[in-house]
Amino acid sequence: MTGCASARCAAPEPAFPDGEAVAGLAAACLAAEVATWPKPGLVSHVDAGSHADMDAGTFRRSTAALRPHLAALAEAGRAGAGFGRLRAIGLAAETDMLAATGGANTHRGALFGLGLLCAAAGRRPAGDLGATVSDLWGDAILAGRGSPHSHGAAARRRHGVGGARAEAAAGFPTLYRVGRPALAEGRRLAPGDGEAARVHCCFALVAALEDTNLLHRGGREGLAFARAAAAGFLGRGGVGAPGWREHAAAVHRAFVARRLSPGGAADLLAMTLFAEAWEAGP
Repeated sequence: MTGCASARCAAPEPAFPDGEAVAGLAAACLAAEVATWPKPGLVSHVDAGSHADMDAGTFRRSTAALRPHLAALAEAGRAGAGFGRLRAIGLAAETDMLAATGGANTHRGALFGLGLLCAAAGRRPAGDLGATVSDLWGDAILAGRGSPHSHGAAARRRHGVGGARAEAAAGFPTLYRVGRPALAEGRRLAPGDGEAARVHCCFALVAALEDTNLLHRGGREGLAFARAAAAGFLGRGGVGAPGWREHAAAVHRAFVARRLSPGGAADLLAMTLFAEAWEAGP
């Protein structure tokens, strides 16, 4: 019996991607999120939802401005950077985003979460990206300084919820426990319809998440309304029900009438698409 002690017998190390490959996938996921309708209260290629200061074009400009910074985050992750370096790249990205959008906050939440996933993809080209974020940077995320003047920070203080920072530090449990299964269910219910699967995933995330964007705009009452409306859509069969698009559009209009926008769910939709595509491998 021949042994296998030589280096030639060892399993090959996974190839590390360059930052551009990671950023390209991240940008495609941001584009797919915008190209999804009806999403309740959110900007899409169809309308601006509950927003008067942005539209799909604003999101496209924002994505283009963020892309080089997402590549830099992946390269920083590959280089073993700590959270302080990732935060510095994120702040530069936010400055460029606001310049590209005329001051509109299109992607601050997505930049935070998707940026961390990009850094994790650069650091570990295979495996669970959420676990990588939690293992490498979780403590620093919780200890670090957030943006004290953001709407999310104000909602966290007022309503006592963890928000995006707690979600990231824990390895994005909502992404893995809700987003990924809902995306798969949407594909099963509407085979061959990628937009329908994304709508189904978005509604599931709205129903599950304590979204600080909803808390900022509508308080606890607005959050409760949003989660109940999303759960009602899913309870009727989601995108597998006859007339699902009309039902989803009616929910969307109800959100717009109340000026509700579940931006946290939109961020997690893009992040779910990214994590699924990346972790599936080539």
